[in-house]
Amino acid sequence: MVIDDGSTDQTSEIAKSHGVHHIVRLPVNQGLARAFAVGLDACLKLGADIIVNTDADHQYSGADIEKLVSPILRREADIVVGTRDIKNIPHFSPVKKLLQRIGSSFVRTISNTTIPDTTSGFRAYDREAAMRINVFSDFTYTLETLIQGGASGMVITHVPVKTNTDVRQSHLFKSLPEYIGRSLATIIRIYTMYNPLRAFTAIAGVFLVAGTVLVGRFFYFYFTLSHVQTGHIQSLIIAAVLLVIGFQVFIFGLLADITAKNRRVLEDVLLRIKKMEMETEQSEPC
Repeated sequence: MVIDDGSTDQTSEIAKSHGVHHIVRLPVNQGLARAFAVGLDACLKLGADIIVNTDADHQYSGADIEKLVSPILRREADIVVGTRDIKNIPHFSPVKKLLQRIGSSFVRTISNTTIPDTTSGFRAYDREAAMRINVFSDFTYTLETLIQGGASGMVITHVPVKTNTDVRQSHLFKSLPEYIGRSLATIIRIYTMYNPLRAFTAIAGVFLVAGTVLVGRFFYFYFTLSHVQTGHIQSLIIAAVLLVIGFQVFIFGLLADITAKNRRVLEDVLLRIKKMEMETEQSEPC
């Protein structure tokens, strides 16, 4: 299957002429994440039990598809990520290699996974995992689906894959700073969505600790410089403001956590609805 994201270079026509069985064409460019979500849905409706996704830049070796699907066939994983040997890819600059390593380490920590190459676009999904995935980002799905999968208790593993020589530059972003900024925004949003209490508690903790320190500062000067009747009251005022903000942020976290619990219930309902729709579509005569 080829997902044509509103291309202007006759992608659909060329794919059809080369014998591609299924082509999904979006009328206008909607971005990588949206194209990925549309592709998953189309594969599920066609009855796919395992879905392998690869990028259009010919970066990954198709010969490694067997390695990707093997853990799923053995029922050892729900999602399998093909990990590249980043440090030995010649067309990756030293800066890009460093950022890949730092970014992957950060995503592993917050997603509770062990994937060394979190930005890899060469992946395999079993049918259940594909149904459970909900892509909210309009930029990229790679980081979001790992955080979501880890939070949802999916079994995610990885296998080493080979890469091809560089054919063309990525069209996903115009510059490295733009990619870093948008990726970081996606990570923060999705992590907060699935772990709101932890995220808001961390933010609240900063304000509460700062406020407590200023309260301590005020009392220190109050008791050690008791002969001074004025001064340092500004510490107490600022401390009160910080403590109130910290308490409010924590309350927001509790409310967001309740909302997150409701969203997980809705995701389970959506999964059941998807299964019913797929079963109905597959049972209807062609």
